[in-house]
Amino acid sequence: MIEEPSTLYAKLLGETASITWKELEPFFAKGALLWVEQSLDLIAAAEAMAQDEGHKVAAWLAEDKLAKLSATQALDLVERNPEMWAVVVKPWILVQERASA
Repeated sequence: MIEEPSTLYAKLLGETASITWKELEPFFAKGALLWVEQSLDLIAAAEAMAQDEGHKVAAWLAEDKLAKLSATQALDLVERNPEMWAVVVKPWILVQERASA
C-alpha cells in the first residue's frame, strides 16, 4: 500500500525553492540555517520540525543528518556555489544541496 503524503508535507513541498548561497548568506550570518544531509528527505525533516517531533529531530541531530550550518560548510558552499533547495520552518531555514542529475 502506498501512503499518501500529508497535507503539511504537500504544503512544505510547495514552499520549497531552489536558492543560491548568495541569497542564503545573510541568514547564515544570523545563525538561522540548518543543513540537511542528502540522505535525509528535506521535506520530511521540515515536516518533523513543524510538527515538533523532537524524537525524530534529536535522532537526526545525533546522526549529523541535520545540523546548524558550520563556517567550514559555508566556505565550501562559497567556493563551489552548488544548487540548493531551501524551505522555511520558522525560525529556521533548512537547506540541502540539490542532487546531481
